Amino acid sequence: MPFEGKVAIVTGAGRGIGRAVARAYANVGARVVLADLDPAGCEETAQGWPAGAFYIQICDVRRPEDTVALAETAHQRFGRIDFLVNNAGIGIWKSPFDLSVEEWEDVLATNLRGAFLCSREAARVMRETGGGAIVNIASTRALMSEPGSEAYAASKGGIVALTHALAISLGPDRIRVNCISPGWIETGDYNALRPVDHRQHPCGRVGRPEDIARACLYLTDPDNDFVTGVNLVIDGGMTRKMIYVD
Repeated sequence: MPFEGKVAIVTGAGRGIGRAVARAYANVGARVVLADLDPAGCEETAQGWPAGAFYIQICDVRRPEDTVALAETAHQRFGRIDFLVNNAGIGIWKSPFDLSVEEWEDVLATNLRGAFLCSREAARVMRETGGGAIVNIASTRALMSEPGSEAYAASKGGIVALTHALAISLGPDRIRVNCISPGWIETGDYNALRPVDHRQHPCGRVGRPEDIARACLYLTDPDNDFVTGVNLVIDGGMTRKMIYVD
């Protein structure tokens, strides 16, 4: 089993996609460091897990010292870091005329700078313990937009570029870096979705967090060591569907 005994860090693990990703790693035998600003959410994520299978670390990815502590704690607690999933992120949806500089900087600091800082600190450990794999969670908003998404789109576009840059820089250290661009992933009440919501997707349904979790396992599986620098779009085909308006 390629994940048995390995160590994964998942940021934003207290809910949504991060929760599904953390649970996916636990289900295949990995030990998981759940990083979030919401320890109660992480406790819910890890409900029913054996005590030695996880550790909860309060982490604000905007703060360099927190990302240093995250990597050091994971290393000290479990002796290694094999996988990092940079999932923590926020979005602010406002007209560009109303978006404040502080709001812009908060989104970029959380989504983009946070991914860089966590990757850098985890890679320091990975290169000393045989290498590893990093997955950054971007978005189809890096490729297409809605009104008022400037800060979010810029941060996710930056993540795509950061991914291929890190893949080149860290490749000699046997560290692979890829990213996933999810489309519509419903993290709320899936049963409340309308038929028209599903019909927008060529695959016939809206995405679930588990769709992204399975992709994380694929991209971090040591057998897939020929895959690096990739932006894997997982959107049910939505960004490939042309729309004509009468």
